[in-house]
Amino acid sequence: MPPCPNSLCALVVDDEAPARRRIADLLARDREVATILTAEHGVSAIEMIKEKRPDIVFLDVQMPGVDGFGVVEAIDPKHMPLTVFVTAYDQFAIRAFEAEAVDYLLKPFSDRRYARTMERVKERLRDPRTGANGIDAFGPEVLGLVAKRARPGEIWDWMAVKARDATRLVMTEDIDWIEAAGVYVTVHSKGDAFLYRAGLAAVASRLDPFRFVRIHRSYIVNVRSIALLERRSHGEFEVMLKNGTRLMMSRTYRSEVEAILGQPL
Repeated sequence: MPPCPNSLCALVVDDEAPARRRIADLLARDREVATILTAEHGVSAIEMIKEKRPDIVFLDVQMPGVDGFGVVEAIDPKHMPLTVFVTAYDQFAIRAFEAEAVDYLLKPFSDRRYARTMERVKERLRDPRTGANGIDAFGPEVLGLVAKRARPGEIWDWMAVKARDATRLVMTEDIDWIEAAGVYVTVHSKGDAFLYRAGLAAVASRLDPFRFVRIHRSYIVNVRSIALLERRSHGEFEVMLKNGTRLMMSRTYRSEVEAILGQPL
């Protein structure tokens, strides 16, 4: 088996500087990594992948604007470099994902977990039969979501709210929370409330799972709108949004919130 190349080029993509620095510092300890590039957002990552053609990409899934999936869509999975997804969200079936993907780092991760990832990466580089590039480097759940996002309207960037003879477009990134209201839901956005004719489960299936999380059988919230989580009795929490709204989070949905945060409450 040929040795792993000793002049690897790695690209670290994350919108948070501490996260970029942590992976870059770990890579700097590796004598086989000669070049370490960093990108603060998806657009820059796409440009660097096309121009620099790195051997490895550590790609954050959750980024404003063009996120990790957007980068994959722009490059095309068949032409992506060897890729390790880095995320704080594990709602995908991780066992199936890890069986197919190069690897998956769940924030926060240990140095030992990173070391195992690099072992897997280098094994892929040593043996091309393991599918170092392209579709084999991605788990089926990720490819499925990439394909879904590539079809216009599958995952909503806005909601078309009808009222009499007009249709209002509400950007999903501006939504703070959504409440069940019988056969409707009430969409709360920037201090306004709109009725939308659909059940809460149906709406949840069309929202970005890296932005929205269900906290109660009656509530979905935009994670970026959460200001505070206050512990109550019996494993429940009160969720205070940045606009002052207070909602109850039932213990049934606590694990989903912990998954999207990547840490326990």
